[in-house]
Amino acid sequence: MKPILIAGTSIVNIALISYSIFIYQEIKYRKVTSKLLTFLTVGVILDVTATICMMIGSSKGFFTMHGFLGYSSLTAMAIDAILIWNLKRISGLNYTVSKSLHVYSLIAYTWWVVAYITGAMLVFMYR
Repeated sequence: MKPILIAGTSIVNIALISYSIFIYQEIKYRKVTSKLLTFLTVGVILDVTATICMMIGSSKGFFTMHGFLGYSSLTAMAIDAILIWNLKRISGLNYTVSKSLHVYSLIAYTWWVVAYITGAMLVFMYR
């Protein structure tokens, strides 16, 4: 495996941890603190970095089915971060997440995990 793909894989695993900490705490408490917002933001930054690494290292090109799945899930998580940052800007430091934003966060995270799993499956299938 190319070093850039190894780096991308390592980075996306850390993004999974960061996103998971965020979503678990958001589900449990329905509140977002600055600390949790940091986990979401770091997850998006790591996800963008991992996606770039994987795009550079891919021999299949940028426009694959898994690529579109990954780009759409990254977009969903980035939108979630933007919505939550905007809510923080309006509401202050500690705020309760609305039901609709809570549902969106769950859908975006689930979609991201589906992309993550399909990527892992592709790696094992084509080893």
